[in-house]
Amino acid sequence: MNQSRLWKTFSALIAIDSPSFEERLFCDALKEQLMALGIQTYEDNAGERIGGNCGNLYSFLPGSLSLSPLLFSAHMDTVEPGHGKRAILSDGGFITSAGDTILGADDVAGIAAILEALARLKESGKPHRPVELLFPVAEESYGLGSAQADYSRISAKESYTLDLGGTIGEAANAAPTVLSFEFTVAGKAAHAGFAPKDGVHAVAVAANAIARVPIGTPEPGVTCNIGMISGGEANNVIPSLCKVGGEIRALSHTAVLVWWKKVKSIFEEEASAAGATVKAEHHCEITAYKTPLDSSPVRRFEKACERIGVHANIHSTLGGSDQNNFAKHGIQGLVLACSMHNVHSTREFCLLDEIEQCAELILSLILEETP
Repeated sequence: MNQSRLWKTFSALIAIDSPSFEERLFCDALKEQLMALGIQTYEDNAGERIGGNCGNLYSFLPGSLSLSPLLFSAHMDTVEPGHGKRAILSDGGFITSAGDTILGADDVAGIAAILEALARLKESGKPHRPVELLFPVAEESYGLGSAQADYSRISAKESYTLDLGGTIGEAANAAPTVLSFEFTVAGKAAHAGFAPKDGVHAVAVAANAIARVPIGTPEPGVTCNIGMISGGEANNVIPSLCKVGGEIRALSHTAVLVWWKKVKSIFEEEASAAGATVKAEHHCEITAYKTPLDSSPVRRFEKACERIGVHANIHSTLGGSDQNNFAKHGIQGLVLACSMHNVHSTREFCLLDEIEQCAELILSLILEETP
């Protein structure tokens, strides 16, 4: 592997701002990298449909082996604070940001590993299977970009999504349903000093309900959280309105729906007892999937790990990714670790040796000659 080239690619991509819905410059730079490798690209119009300035990017590399294609994917967007990022390389290949932004290894590490694997493939001249690539936008917004992808352009039925924290060899074969919810409690305004008994305190109703919601882990494999609350107009007014937002997630889609009904019932009971009303809204952001451990993508991954000398560690995760949407479209796969650590924080870091090892793993998957 060419580590200096890998560092150059990684640091150059990190320096391009690409928060969700603003991936335009990053996508253009990625197109140039792929075209330099002789790989054709196509960009869809997902950006127009989700309010962004860029679409999902597809790339296709025909194979010289008559084998089924594999899909590799890594998303182009980052979370905030992500403006003005730069990668700092320290002794031992330790890479951080300057400390005032995220690094963006989530998911530039995955993209850089894919690009390095493709460069190495071209240099080797070895026969290989067809490769399909999808670089989605707005993954950090519950996979919004890949939800809008044009799956008629993808023929692969097996995928490897580079978007997991941990050491190389770790992979997730199952991920959760994530259900977001919002309750709007409507009470009755009144003067807090002159006529408090004339009001129906919407914030108090919401607070009583929240106190009954089993926040945290109500049962193994399920998490429930209240993340936002707002209400009231002034300190001397009984608040007539209060909004509460949160989420439920679990590896079982059914379990999420069961707990949604329980949380909804709690809010309805508290509202009814106080003479208030409540409007309940919910939306499944992503849907749970599970790739069987005896499936082809898993067996293929385990063999590739063995070939490059890393331990395959396959497990579930309570974090979602674009693979959730791939699974909905009949594409079985794994989410692979690609050297992203302490993600979504200014303490994020990665290791150059690990990104290189990830590129080696991708290359091994591409060069495998078994169906």
